[in-house]
Amino acid sequence: MSFFDQIDKEKIPRHVAVIMDGNGRWAKRRNLDRAFGHKEGIVAVRRAIEAAAKAGISYITLYTFSTENWNRPAEEVKALMALMIQAVANETPDLVKNNIRVKVIGDIARLPEDTQKALDSCLNETSVCTGTTVVLALSYSAKWELTTAMKNIASDIKAGKIKEEDISETLIPQYLATQNMPDPDILIRTGGELRISNFLLWQIAYSELFFTDELWPDFNEDSLYKAVLDFQNRERRFGKTSEQISENV
Repeated sequence: MSFFDQIDKEKIPRHVAVIMDGNGRWAKRRNLDRAFGHKEGIVAVRRAIEAAAKAGISYITLYTFSTENWNRPAEEVKALMALMIQAVANETPDLVKNNIRVKVIGDIARLPEDTQKALDSCLNETSVCTGTTVVLALSYSAKWELTTAMKNIASDIKAGKIKEEDISETLIPQYLATQNMPDPDILIRTGGELRISNFLLWQIAYSELFFTDELWPDFNEDSLYKAVLDFQNRERRFGKTSEQISENV
């Protein structure tokens, strides 16, 4: 029986977030340049998106390029940007065909102009799609996001749009890059590392965490469904007791 057949189709997580780690190590183990790892990583992205759509997952957010990644060697960053443009151009027709919408979160202004243009084209073409939403976290970090949110809240208070007493756990998400999206139900990290790496810190406050040693280029449909199955076998209490959860059920 496949992992897809084992998952409960009535308990599919609405939002899955993924830290895609291990492209460089995947290439190094094969005595290849890191660029080859990134290329294979794009193939894994396609598999993950297709698997998410097949399962009926509403949102899948992929940590594509962090704010800290700008500190990598300039040559690698340049190659990544070129690869991104190529991937977006190549994948957009299939995304539209499969009714998959694309959104981007992050400090997009830092991206090269040609990268921004490629992304804008993809966003426009997929904006009419109503299936799974793929959220690309590009030039993103949670600290950047929260800092920006605080600045915008302060600006709106100064402009009289809101009052200080309006600030609440309900208001703050309206100032985040993920506004109008549900928080992730599960965060998956590949590559064997056990950390969050400055990703969606507000949003994953109650997300289930799933870590795997599998390197991102090896990630496939079964990899995603294993994580979903693990998620479905957990008890999500949100501060309550198991007895309270049982009573509510």
